[in-house]
Amino acid sequence: MKKFYAVSILFITTMWVLHTWSKNFIVDPNFTTFLAKKDQILANESLWVIMIQIHIILAIISLLTGPLGIIKPIRKRSRRFHRWNGRLYVLSIVLNFIPGIYVSFFASGGWPSTIGFLVLNILWFGTTFLGYLSIKKKNVILHSQWMTRSFFLCFANMTIYVIVAITHSAMNLSYGISYTIAVWLCWMLNLGIAEFVIRKKVFL
Repeated sequence: MKKFYAVSILFITTMWVLHTWSKNFIVDPNFTTFLAKKDQILANESLWVIMIQIHIILAIISLLTGPLGIIKPIRKRSRRFHRWNGRLYVLSIVLNFIPGIYVSFFASGGWPSTIGFLVLNILWFGTTFLGYLSIKKKNVILHSQWMTRSFFLCFANMTIYVIVAITHSAMNLSYGISYTIAVWLCWMLNLGIAEFVIRKKVFL
């Protein structure tokens, strides 16, 4: 069963990274479709595009390094690799904090979405920092638990995508309302899944 979870995580991560990269850097590199759905006019559209691109690239790095850190057989293979991979993972999230905060203030759905994104950014940074702090104190179990929470928050955008597809496309709610619901549910659901994984000791 643990092998099934590990393969599933690697498959989902790979598919989502390919989807994210192709959608945002090949199909629509100027974010024309996404900007058209926004309910406000951006004062500096070029700056927003640069910040969202940085945000996405750093998120992709965290998605690629995350599974290599939490899946036990991979991290057991080389402790040195695990440490360097972990440093890259932590750095990608730390550097992503400012771009993440910036784009939060221009989220579709107005202030309710902005607040939801700010909570998500703080949780993502906080769980990662606590995971880093735990290993510095040589508490391996606590480190694994916090990093598992951090990693599942990496999938927030994927969860938003799924929820918006259900609420907007299938249930015909307005895009702004659908997006706001998705922003709040994404970190709640993802942290819930992380707690399930931790309690089942899937990756510990």
